[in-house]
Amino acid sequence: MNGRYRQFNPKRRFLAVDTDVLKRLDDLSKKVSYGGNPEHKKNPGDFGLTPPASPRQGKSLCDVADVFTRHEALNLLQEGMRRGLVSDREEQGWPKNVWSVTKSDIPLEAQLENPATGCYHGYPMPGSDPLAAEVLARWRQHV
Repeated sequence: MNGRYRQFNPKRRFLAVDTDVLKRLDDLSKKVSYGGNPEHKKNPGDFGLTPPASPRQGKSLCDVADVFTRHEALNLLQEGMRRGLVSDREEQGWPKNVWSVTKSDIPLEAQLENPATGCYHGYPMPGSDPLAAEVLARWRQHV
């Protein structure tokens, strides 16, 4: 992390889920989209980013999580929603954050970038993020 970001957002909390909430999230997962962010990419893959890749110091790169296609990123985002790994904060009906885990057990965080369309961008969570361990634990409960 660079000097600007010494701590993680303390407002991030998991939404309490029940059967009705999981049904709503399953419905949302069918409408969600993945946009990507050039600041989190070294290799642009098929994300169609402008600029194609523009990694910024202090930003975690999707490349280290082996997420190189928009299809794979979208699948991870949708699965995080279906499992109920979403934040308790919403904007226009969309969770502000969605969490998921790669096949290599790397926790990911997605942020809502366009609440009008339900479009997100995501990145690997640093091991120093206290929420990363909780994301892994919750993900494994649903295997």
